[in-house]
Amino acid sequence: MTTINLTTKIIASKQIVFDNSRNIDIHQQSASPTDEKAIDGVTSGLINLNETVTWRGKHFGFYLTHKSRITAMNFYDYFVDEMEEGKFKSFKHEHFFEEENEFTIMKDKLQYETPFGIFGKLFDVLFLKRHLVSFLLERNKVLKEISERNN
Repeated sequence: MTTINLTTKIIASKQIVFDNSRNIDIHQQSASPTDEKAIDGVTSGLINLNETVTWRGKHFGFYLTHKSRITAMNFYDYFVDEMEEGKFKSFKHEHFFEEENEFTIMKDKLQYETPFGIFGKLFDVLFLKRHLVSFLLERNKVLKEISERNN
């Protein structure tokens, strides 16, 4: 299993950052380099506990789909999305929010497993982990810009 941990400091309230983090439209904006679109389930606005979204985007030259469900949510501190259908063996993305003075500290913990045994592990080490880190960094950059603009 691979784990990615990221921390982003945002000058905005925890409520704004929390809601922007689960906003399907903002996610699509941040994922525009991969042409990622919500094609089923919640396809715009805010996603909530037990709701699903199916994404379709171009990664590594292929259009792939990924269906996630919000499996846990504690307003405005935490939520989790987990893959229900997709190319990973497992995929769990935890989102944490803490307020510190005028900042919100947003933390991402992404844990995933690749299929295909040693070939999947090699693909992860050579390409996938770096791709996912870049994807999340771009997402967090857009979230930070939008949250700070709307603060």
